[in-house]
Amino acid sequence: MKKLPIVLIFCRLLLGLTLIYLSIINVQNFKFIAICFLTIGLITDIFDGIIARKYNVSTEMLRRLDSSIDVLFFVSVAIATYLQCSTFFKENKVSLIVLLGTEVLTYVVSFIKFKKEIATHTIGAKIWTLVLFATLIQIIVACNSIILFSICFWLGMITRCEILIITLILKKWANDVPSIFQAVKLRNGKPIKRNKYFNG
Repeated sequence: MKKLPIVLIFCRLLLGLTLIYLSIINVQNFKFIAICFLTIGLITDIFDGIIARKYNVSTEMLRRLDSSIDVLFFVSVAIATYLQCSTFFKENKVSLIVLLGTEVLTYVVSFIKFKKEIATHTIGAKIWTLVLFATLIQIIVACNSIILFSICFWLGMITRCEILIITLILKKWANDVPSIFQAVKLRNGKPIKRNKYFNG
């Protein structure tokens, strides 16, 4: 069971890359398969951390790997969806570029300051992941999303900005920092309380 978290993490990467391939060959029932893969990916994302904490294998390296694979997974899903619904992406390219650019900026700032990628796993980012999940499903099904995509965009911008602020506040690199409030406590040398199911 101690190796299960890393298996779940790499399973998510495999799902994302496979989905790109299935989109390229335009497999039958792509929408159904994509929704299944996306759902399985979300489930593995939820449980890899919970299981890792339960068996005390939630190391810094594992959390960093989890954070990086999360990004690669959702980028892979977005690429696969683009191949099926390119019109939506072209119509919303400015918003998507801004959002992606802000995501990249969080990594750049973290690398410049700490020589490590971000792995904050904030509560806000977890909520955004759920909204992103719903938005991608709507795009996969309908090749369109207006209200939900708008919510996803602004929530994504807010949570990326929160991560940037946390990175700037921290004196030392830290993983699993739930919010700006906890980042301030860490900066002042105070312990923070984490939830074992969400950010332990």
